[in-house]
Amino acid sequence: MPLQHCAVYRDGRLLASPSSIREGARLLDDSPEHDGSFIWIALESPTREEFDQLQGRFALHDLAVEDSLQAHQRPKVERYGPDMFTVLRPAVYDDAQEQIRIGEIHVFLGTDYAVTVRYEPSEVLRRAARRLEDDPKLLARGPAAVHYTVVDQMVDDYFPVLQGVSADLDQIEDDLLAGEDRVSPRIYSLARQVTGFHRACEPLEDMLGQVARAERVRDDETLRHLLRDVSDHAVSVTRRVESLRAALNDAMQLDATLTAARQNDAAMQLNDQTKRISSWAAILVVPTLIAGIYGMNFDDMPELHWALGYPYSLGLMALCSLVLYLVFKHKDWL
Repeated sequence: MPLQHCAVYRDGRLLASPSSIREGARLLDDSPEHDGSFIWIALESPTREEFDQLQGRFALHDLAVEDSLQAHQRPKVERYGPDMFTVLRPAVYDDAQEQIRIGEIHVFLGTDYAVTVRYEPSEVLRRAARRLEDDPKLLARGPAAVHYTVVDQMVDDYFPVLQGVSADLDQIEDDLLAGEDRVSPRIYSLARQVTGFHRACEPLEDMLGQVARAERVRDDETLRHLLRDVSDHAVSVTRRVESLRAALNDAMQLDATLTAARQNDAAMQLNDQTKRISSWAAILVVPTLIAGIYGMNFDDMPELHWALGYPYSLGLMALCSLVLYLVFKHKDWL
C-alpha cells in the first residue's frame, strides 16, 4: 500500500507511528474509548482494494470513496452524517517552466480518524504533519485539527504561486512593450493556468464556511476562529488571482493591439513595394509596346521607310517613359 504517513495521536502528542494501517487500527482499537485517540493515515494513489481495507475499519462512505477513486474532482466539501469528505487542490509554481502545477488532495474525516489521499507529489501533507505535531494544543483537538492544518498549509503555499506569477507577468509586460518575439504564447499559456488556479482557490471561502458549520467543528470556538482566519487568507488569494486574470486580459489586449499595428506596418510596407513595382512595370511596358508595334514589319507601315523613323521611335519611348515617371513620382509611388 502506498502509505506515506501513519500516526496515532492522544492528548496532543504522538502515541505511535505504525508501519501499516492494520497495526494502526489495532493500536486505536486497544485505546480506551473516548480518550481522544485518533489516527492520521496519508496515502498516495490508493487502489480499490486498498480503499476496501479502509472502508472495513473506518466505514468510509461509498460515494466519497467513489469520488476519490475517480480523482480529478472539483474542490468541494461533502457531509455524510457526522463524517466529512473534502477535495482540495494545492498548487506550486515552476518558475523555470512558467507553469502552475495543481495537485489534488482528498480528506476523509471521522470521529477517530483522518485519512488523506494525494494523487500528485506534494509537500503540503508533510509540512502540515510537522506543524501539527509541533503544536500539542492544536493536535489535542482531534481529526478536525488535521483538516484545518492541511487547508491552512495549502493556502499558505498559494502565496508563493502568486508571487511567481506576478514576477513572470511583470517580465512578460516588459518584453511585450520591448517588442520581443514569442510573447503571445507565454501570455495565453499563463492566462490559461491562472484560470485553472482560480478554479482551485475560488470555492474555498464557501467550503470553509461549510466546515465551520459541521458537527465536529461548530462547538469548537477555537477551531472556528482558526478556520475564519484561513477563509480570510483564501479570500485574499482569490482577489489577487482575479487581479492577475484582469492584468493578463489587459496584456492579451495590448498584445493584440501591437500585433495589429505590426501587421498594418507590414501591409503598408508591402503596399509601398507593390506601388514601386507597378510603377516601373508601367514605365517599361510603354517602350515594349512601341517596339512591339514597329517590330511587326508590315509593308504598309509608313514609319518604317522614314529616314527619321528610328530616332522618332526612340524619342517616343523616352518621352512616354519620362511622362509616366514624373506622374508616378508626383503621386509618391517612386
